[in-house]
Amino acid sequence: MSGHSKWSTIKHKKAANDSRRGKLFSKLIKEITASARIGGGDIDTNPRLRTAIAAAKSNNVPNDNINKAILRGTGELEGETYEEILYEGYGPGGVAVMIEVLTDNRNRAVAEIRHVFGKHEGRIGERGCVAWGFDKCGLIVVTPDSIDEEDLFMTAVEAGAEDVTASDTGMEVVTPFEMFDTVLTAIQETAAEVQLAEISMIPQNTVRLEGKEAERMLRLMDALDDLDDVQKVYANFDIPDNLLEAAA
Repeated sequence: MSGHSKWSTIKHKKAANDSRRGKLFSKLIKEITASARIGGGDIDTNPRLRTAIAAAKSNNVPNDNINKAILRGTGELEGETYEEILYEGYGPGGVAVMIEVLTDNRNRAVAEIRHVFGKHEGRIGERGCVAWGFDKCGLIVVTPDSIDEEDLFMTAVEAGAEDVTASDTGMEVVTPFEMFDTVLTAIQETAAEVQLAEISMIPQNTVRLEGKEAERMLRLMDALDDLDDVQKVYANFDIPDNLLEAAA
């Protein structure tokens, strides 16, 4: 698998830890609320909400929490109003970093992100400085041996996927943004075990990091992910598998 998908699956492994699960639940609920506020509470007409709910359910967020988040988003229950912001910057070795934020306090969010960058040998950048190097796509990771590779390839491509790659740790399906729901549904109708399904920013090129520089980059990713206002972090690093596994 590529670096970005490995990091995403590592985050899910880490979320098995109770102290991190609470943060994950909070981020998933925030996304549902924001999605409902922007596009309404009907999943049939709001694909972003549909994706957010699917992610929440796959991480065992209770249905009651999901329903309340939708009602807060549509204004039927009182709740915070979140602003969506995209920050960009550079990590160790010149790695491009993109940070998706949902916050009720823009000043707090940018101050915390700037502090984390500075602490981990990175720097926040101007709007647009690295976004050009990423493509918004659907990302689906399937457990190895849960489905024959050729069967997965045929199912995914026929449903509209752009690419399917395989490794010992997982089979990765990349879809155009607008085809994500269709491809995911087709895969879920097979025997495939889906490890991860999300809208992702996939880098066009990667930066190879090793040794201490790779370790510093992973600490930066962890610290950014740990911020309450940060929803997702994307980066174009390529780090050896043994370091990524150690981070898990």
